[in-house]
Amino acid sequence: MKVNEIFYSLQGEGHYTGTPAVFVRFAGCNLRCWFCDTDFESGEEMSEEEIVRAVSRFPSRYVVLTGGEPTLQLTASLCDRFHAEGYYLMMETNGTRKLPEGCSIDWITCSPKLLDTQEGMRKLATIRLSRIDELKVVFEDSPTQDMTLYEQIPATEYRLQPCDTQTPLANHDILNKTIEYILQHPKWKLSLQTHKILNVR
Repeated sequence: MKVNEIFYSLQGEGHYTGTPAVFVRFAGCNLRCWFCDTDFESGEEMSEEEIVRAVSRFPSRYVVLTGGEPTLQLTASLCDRFHAEGYYLMMETNGTRKLPEGCSIDWITCSPKLLDTQEGMRKLATIRLSRIDELKVVFEDSPTQDMTLYEQIPATEYRLQPCDTQTPLANHDILNKTIEYILQHPKWKLSLQTHKILNVR
């Protein structure tokens, strides 16, 4: 398995915000999103045993499998190894691939993506997951982002996260519009990237 990094921090987003967790970031992704702030191409080859051993150096029993796109490399045997050691597995995925056969994940966060078409339009990437615990949508405040498409995706929780444009003034504007949208559509809850606010990993 090619792993970009393994690190210990607080979960910065969504349902488990503030929870100490070990992040296993897999290299590689099947999408290229313009707002992605992750270097997921580089990495080193690690065996499943090496991954579990690296995670065991930290005290938390929460593990976040992320990327890139973790379903490109995730295996049932790695999930079983973690569960056998008493870990709670969370996964962050774009949802465009099915969960690999036999993989048991305790909490699935899906962040669906809009793709550019050859006609210059944008369409929602097809979701292939059979279960979503948390649907996290990056709010772009764009006329090409049809929010009604996301609301048709079955999930237990719905969270809206303002897009980080790397520009403070624009971010402030998007945050306000995100809050306004949530107040008008209470199905959604606000998700902030608290790790960026706190300046932690």
